[in-house]
Amino acid sequence: MSTTVTKTRTPATEGRTVPSHRAPAPGPVRKNPVPGILRRALTGGAALSWTAIVVVPIYWLVVTSLRSKSDFTSDSPLALPSHPTLDSYRTVLDGDFTTYLLNSVVVTAGTVVIAVAVALMAAFSIVRNAGSRFSRVSFRVFLLGLAIPLQAVIIPVYLLIIRMHLYDSLLAIVLPSAAFALPITVMILVSFLRDVPRSLFEAMIVDGAGDWRMLWSLAAPLARPALMTVAVYDGLQVWNGFLFPLILTQSGNKAVLPLALTLFKGQFGIDVPATMAAVVLSTLPMLALFILARRQLVAGLTAGFSK
Repeated sequence: MSTTVTKTRTPATEGRTVPSHRAPAPGPVRKNPVPGILRRALTGGAALSWTAIVVVPIYWLVVTSLRSKSDFTSDSPLALPSHPTLDSYRTVLDGDFTTYLLNSVVVTAGTVVIAVAVALMAAFSIVRNAGSRFSRVSFRVFLLGLAIPLQAVIIPVYLLIIRMHLYDSLLAIVLPSAAFALPITVMILVSFLRDVPRSLFEAMIVDGAGDWRMLWSLAAPLARPALMTVAVYDGLQVWNGFLFPLILTQSGNKAVLPLALTLFKGQFGIDVPATMAAVVLSTLPMLALFILARRQLVAGLTAGFSK
């Protein structure tokens, strides 16, 4: 302990020195490293568990598609194929897979084009007339569509398609799919267009632009990230849709890929390797679309969250 000498100003000790004892400064407090290590271990374990949950089914899917029917029953499910073969892919491609693929492409493209075009016009009208009662009621009606499950209205949709003489056609899948894609698409586009500065619309009005020109020359280019986001989302929902094709179509040449996967089931069994090969082939178009549009998709998601 150090001792210092100080001078005091009291009358009794004026001019004298009085020793003063000070406590040493406390050292740095050492933190217990165990909670931090435990937290990192739990985070890493959760990440590895989630990775395994996602990767293992994909691995099993691809590995199974490379097995023969005899190897599928004899080999371990997660082991590498003892005799890899592409016979399952040949079986799928030799069938009507191209017809099913074309039907899925037509249904998905038609649904996305109709849903995005109608939703963009509706969102533009709602944003431009935000103060009117009709605009507020219209937006609430679109939001109400989010609360209606598809399974609850499948019978009215079926009867409506019958009355319109569209049963067993691709249009019978496109129209209901586009209708059920509208609520979420309108909600996302409205939230995006609301943050476009009104001064830009006013500047175009001063230049003599009408609503249609503002829609296609201003709103659509600025909302491109959001349009790409909803297009990919709606496309995934329609591409994987099963209920509408099952109920509203009957002919084999009108089947889409999710419905065609059930054709690999026979009376007494199912060709699992061929089914897995068909699943792999059916995921490739959407995977390619996601890879090509990933920048616009991420930009649309981040812009929507930041706004």
